[in-house]
Amino acid sequence: MRLLESQPEKKTRWAGGTIFSIVLHVGLIFLAVFATARAGVNKAKKDRAEKVNFVAVKKEPPPPEAKKEPPPPKKEAPKPKAPKVKPPPVQAPRLAKEAPVAPPKGFQVVPPVVNIPTALPSIDLSKAVTNESDFSGKGVAGGTAKGVVGGTGKAGDTGKEAGIKHDAPYMEFQVEKAVRHIGGATPEYPANLRDMGVKGEVLAQFVVGENGRYESGTLKILSSSNPAFSDAVKRALPGMRFSAAQIGGQKVKQLVQMPFQFNIKT
Repeated sequence: MRLLESQPEKKTRWAGGTIFSIVLHVGLIFLAVFATARAGVNKAKKDRAEKVNFVAVKKEPPPPEAKKEPPPPKKEAPKPKAPKVKPPPVQAPRLAKEAPVAPPKGFQVVPPVVNIPTALPSIDLSKAVTNESDFSGKGVAGGTAKGVVGGTGKAGDTGKEAGIKHDAPYMEFQVEKAVRHIGGATPEYPANLRDMGVKGEVLAQFVVGENGRYESGTLKILSSSNPAFSDAVKRALPGMRFSAAQIGGQKVKQLVQMPFQFNIKT
């Protein structure tokens, strides 16, 4: 049996193994370097991703809320119009015609001429212009000769009745006989004014009734020089006596204006 040396073969195997080992190590080193470089790149990317700068931004105020307008009112359906019913005609009661009243029995008063005519008016001499009996001066001023005693009409009225008798007092020019003071109490002179020598006058207005007495509550002081004189007249009036006014012989009330003089006798 022939034995051969194997050393040269061993040397060949060792050289191949060395190359393989070198290649293997180079590959491992390359992979390690590649892996390290890859990890560095990923870390750099990771660092860049983690570095974020935050900037504070001012928040704008929210826009004002728009006011909600109330919904428009619902339109009601128009109500059907009720048919117009004409009311039955109402007949006004017929009033009796007022009968004209007669003027008072008296005389006419010629009014003063205010406007003097520049041309003479035409005059019919065949007709009477005035009735001379209307200017007799008898009776009530403003009346006529054909008037009625106690008449309340005006001159020219054609009525024949005196008219409704009213309770209002007559004026002096409306009566035939005016009121006259015939006696009774007299106003007393205030002592303090008499001692000081003070004179005065009072103009009083009051009603004298059909009985010739002052009617209570009708006194009105028209003018007075001193309140003390007015008080003296007020106290004396209830005790004064008058002759009542007359129209056609009938006593009537009359509104009287009477002055009272307060003089000191020397």
